[in-house]
Amino acid sequence: MPTSFLKVQCKSALNRSRGPGFDWTLNPYSGCAHRCTFCYVRSYERRADRPADGRYGTVVRAKVNVAQVLDRELARPSWRREAVSVGGGTDPYQPAEARFRLTRACLRVLAAHRNPVDLLTRGTLIVRDVDVLQEAARRARLHLCFSIPTLSEAVWRKTEPGAPPPHQRLRALSMLAGAGLRVGVALAPVLPGLSDDAAGIGAVVRAARDAGATSLWADLVHLPPGTREHFLENLARDWPGLLPRYERLFGRRASAPRSEQRTLHARLADARRRFPLRRHRLIEPPREPEQLALPV
Repeated sequence: MPTSFLKVQCKSALNRSRGPGFDWTLNPYSGCAHRCTFCYVRSYERRADRPADGRYGTVVRAKVNVAQVLDRELARPSWRREAVSVGGGTDPYQPAEARFRLTRACLRVLAAHRNPVDLLTRGTLIVRDVDVLQEAARRARLHLCFSIPTLSEAVWRKTEPGAPPPHQRLRALSMLAGAGLRVGVALAPVLPGLSDDAAGIGAVVRAARDAGATSLWADLVHLPPGTREHFLENLARDWPGLLPRYERLFGRRASAPRSEQRTLHARLADARRRFPLRRHRLIEPPREPEQLALPV
């Protein structure tokens, strides 16, 4: 389906988050042309009374003033340079970024304010911004992460129809790592019966290691209302034999049982032992000055 773009004005750029490792989220866009069948953001769209089905991603809203609003928010005296996560709600390097360059503009602002950044993407367009990313890494902690849940072309084509193929993401990762940037891989979301086998996880870990990844983590698919209906509809079409397994695993829950998570993490740990990550020379920001206590 073709994607149309809407230019919108935002009142705020940063949103408070309860996610691990960061305090705030920043999303220059709303809606995502990658149209992943498992995207948890579909549940947010449903709550906002917007389409969460196959129409999701056909309209992308570009927050054209987001960089200016972000600059004002980071300049507030109350701001304490808390960690900002970019891309938790929609991919910051989806195709719209080639046209609007909002993520690039926001990264410039974050670098100017020496603000720590975590950025998650499937988009290979990120390599365009290596200059801005290097400058941000020199000024504050910067951690980039590619979502690569599988190397299977069949699974990628059916579940991430608008996203670049995994081998292109690995090539982009290699370019960023070669530029001295800290860049990891998220095996997320892992899909039971499709990408959770030990061999498949090992293949991703080995490829990530060879490309220069500095970190790895994994998580199973999450199916809240809105996401669940669309994902299971596509599963029934493409892999009907797996539908009973998902109905058993998830029931009325959004998350799979903890036993499934433990199995996934055990397989990831085993793959990491077999394919340990290598040390790399990375761009590092200057150390924060220590405040010395005055003698009493």
